[in-house]
This record gives sequence, C-alpha cells and structure tokens, in this order.
Amino acid sequence: MQLQAVDTVDSISAEDFKDQYYTQMKPLVIRGLSRQWPAFEKWNWDYFKSIVGDVNVGVYNNVKSDAYTPINTADDYMKFGEYIDMVRKGPAEWRIFLFNIFEHAPQIVKDFEWPEHLMKGFVKRYPMLFVGGKGSITHMHFDIDLSHIIHTQFAGRKRVLLFPFEEQHKLYRKPWEVLSFVNFEKYFDEDENKLDLEKYPAVRLARGYEVILDHGDTLFMPAGYWHHMEYLDSGFAMSLRALQSSFSGKLKGIWYLMGMRNIDTLMKKTAPEWWFNRKREKTFRAADREFQQKIVEI
Repeated sequence: MQLQAVDTVDSISAEDFKDQYYTQMKPLVIRGLSRQWPAFEKWNWDYFKSIVGDVNVGVYNNVKSDAYTPINTADDYMKFGEYIDMVRKGPAEWRIFLFNIFEHAPQIVKDFEWPEHLMKGFVKRYPMLFVGGKGSITHMHFDIDLSHIIHTQFAGRKRVLLFPFEEQHKLYRKPWEVLSFVNFEKYFDEDENKLDLEKYPAVRLARGYEVILDHGDTLFMPAGYWHHMEYLDSGFAMSLRALQSSFSGKLKGIWYLMGMRNIDTLMKKTAPEWWFNRKREKTFRAADREFQQKIVEI
C-alpha cells in the first residue's frame, strides 16, 4: 500500500475547506471544530449510561462477513449500560454500529453544532454514534448512501485507514456490496497483521491515507471513501452525514441503498454459495486487470 498522512489543521476557513478538500475529495482532520461544543467535555461513559443505559443495542464482533451474512446484521444484543461496563474494563472486541442515540435522548442534539459553514445537505434526522471496545474493528467498507461524513472522536484513540472510492478494484471490492474481501486487521503490525498480500497482490498498488484520531479530532471523509477502523482504546465517535451536492451523487446513493443492497440480500438468501463464488470470480478478474495494467505501465 502507498499511504500518506491525512492533512491536519486546528481550524480552516470555509473557502479553503471547499477549494482544497471538499471539491478535491480529499480527507482532512480538523482538531478545533468540536472543542467549543458542550459535547467535548460533557459526553463520557457515565453521562451516556445515565441517559440511555437501559436501551437495547445491537453489537458486532470482529468476524468478517461471509456468503450468508446480510449487511448490517447484529451479532448479539445487550443493554447499552451493560455494554459500557464491559468495554470500560479493558479489551472487548465488540462494537456498536449506527446507534441513533438521539432518538432515545433528543436533548443531546443541543450539545453540538452542525458545521454548515463547511458544507450543506446534512441529514439531520440521522446523526449516529459509533462505539467500540479496545481491539474492536470496523472492516474495510464504504458507506452505502455515498454521503460525505463528518466523524468526531470523543473518547479513546482510533486508527483509520482510508482510500478513495476509485481504488475499489485494488481493494477487492465485493460486487453488489460495500465490503472488501481483504482483511486489513492490524495491517500496521508486522507480526500480527492479517493482510494477505500473496492472495491479494493488487492491494500493494492502492493509494490511500492513514491517521490516528484522538479526543476532539474531527475527520472529514469525502463521499464513497473506503475506511477501515481499529479501536486502540475503548471509545466512541459521532458521525454527521451530508448528501452530495450533485444530483448524480444523490441518485447513485439511493440506488446503492434501495436497489443494490436489496438485490444482494435476496441473492444471499436464495443462492448464497453461487452468488458468493460469482462475486469472488468477478472481483479477482477486476483486481488482476489493475495489476496487469500497472505492469504494462512500468
């Protein structure tokens, strides 16, 4: 992989953000964006436990999906308060994905500001909380609605690996899905990484970014960006989603969300092995073309 650090600033003007990052579809970390929000100091484990501790939430383990796994299916359920107690004790490879805490505690929307000076189109009904125990992993994927993401870390550190959407074939994207066949778990660790470059050689050609987010850091992820996240500490973050400004971008997001996902789910139920093998064959053909093209260029 050919990785570079994500640009990091304390603050940025709306004009510079639009010209250098939003329009260029380039990620950015803004360290000071959240520091004036009440949430910066107020949001912690004890506070969340006191307001939504009794809410039942879906939790997800580190196992990558297989031929039978519908997208976004929880592996287990528990009370949010019980989950908090578990992850505070130490390593716990369980995470909470797309938890709309604001439906259960709408008063906390007053604890942050929508950064509309940077972009428009925020989907204000769906701010989402992402929570993970130390060691939990969000495997490589892109967000199915193709929204721009403003992702703010409020507790713990998290390592993020990012690639533009166009790198999809080098990442061995599963057709009709938002996932990669490749396991990037601990890609940064020489001894413990599960990244199999012999099986997935085109990954070597992928150009991307990496960053470690800490308390208060806000990551701008442009629409369609692939991302793999590893919780270095137990922690949580909030994502704010903004629709793309172009009609074609919105339309493609709707198709992925309403069409592509439903077709894939249906095929996984009716012919899972055939569907999986067909997608795998198509994936490796596309990756091989990328690899052969690079050889010709050299």
